[in-house]
Formats: sequence, C-alpha cells, structure tokens
Amino acid sequence: MRQISKNLGKTKIAKALLKDSSILELPFLMRSKSRQVATLEHGEEVLLVLHRGGVMRGGDILVDDQGQFIMVKAAPEKVMRVTAKGSLELMRASYHLGNRHIPIEIGGDYLQLEFDPVLSDMLKQLGVDVELVERPFEPENGAYGGGHKHGHDATFAEDYALAQSAFHAHDHHQGHHHEH
Repeated sequence: MRQISKNLGKTKIAKALLKDSSILELPFLMRSKSRQVATLEHGEEVLLVLHRGGVMRGGDILVDDQGQFIMVKAAPEKVMRVTAKGSLELMRASYHLGNRHIPIEIGGDYLQLEFDPVLSDMLKQLGVDVELVERPFEPENGAYGGGHKHGHDATFAEDYALAQSAFHAHDHHQGHHHEH
C-alpha cells in the first residue's frame, strides 16, 4: 500500500506534472484526519500519515512515498447554507455561531456549517435563511491557523512564547507596567 506523508498545500506546480495525478476526494471530517486509510478516485487504497493538526483542503497537492502527486478534492456533503437580507443579520449569525466554536465556512454573502437542528432553529430565530444543500465544506482554520491547540502539543512552548511576547509588547506599548 502506498503511503502519503507530505501535503504541499496549494503549491504552484506545472500542470503537465499534475496531468496524470490521482484524486483523493474526501468530506471535511475525513480531510481533518492525519492518520487513515483512504481510497483514491480510481479505487486504490493508500495510507495517509500526514502532519498532525493539519487539514487537507480542496486543491492541496499530496506526495506519496514514490514521489507521485495526489490532488485533494473536497467532496460535496450535506451542510446548512445560511444567507440573509443584509450583512448585519449575517454578522450577528456569525457572532452567535463563533461563540459555539464550531467549524464555519465564511463566504462574502453566506455561511456554511454542518447540519445541526438546534443551530438551525437558533439561526432562524435570528432572522436569517437556512437551507440544506449538498456542497464541498471548507471551514475557516481559526485565528491562529493551525487549529485547536492543547498544552501537550509539540508546538505549545513555541506558541506560548510567541503569545507572551505579543502580550508583553502590547502591554508595554499601552504604558501599563506590572511586575511579572
């Protein structure tokens, strides 16, 4: 079984090199898993052993242990598409969904999220339109890019140091001086 261990992202590669590449079509939940057996579009099973914490995005280019390219395609899936008559209503919906820390795809005039009847009712009470559709789902990465972190993650010390540095720079820039 071929093993895929590199995700080059949306790197610009000559179309001629990608012409005969395989396609890996997965819904969001499966694109969020770094360790799994997956089936390519033509039926071959491959082993994914990617960097933990990453998400494969539609258009990403993967590389297997033989140096061959595999294109990632976001599979259509059942999602709630939220629209509104005005941007204020859509921003309010975004605010309330963000407070629930759920994956959301944000477009210029819509939001998309996984189906949840409770959230659907809440959104309708906020005065926005909710429609069940079958579309690829590409939610935001979050404010810091890599997804949710915990104290036991490999990069926690580095991330914490960076956050502390930013805090102290802001704190001292504002003229606040405290003993730490």
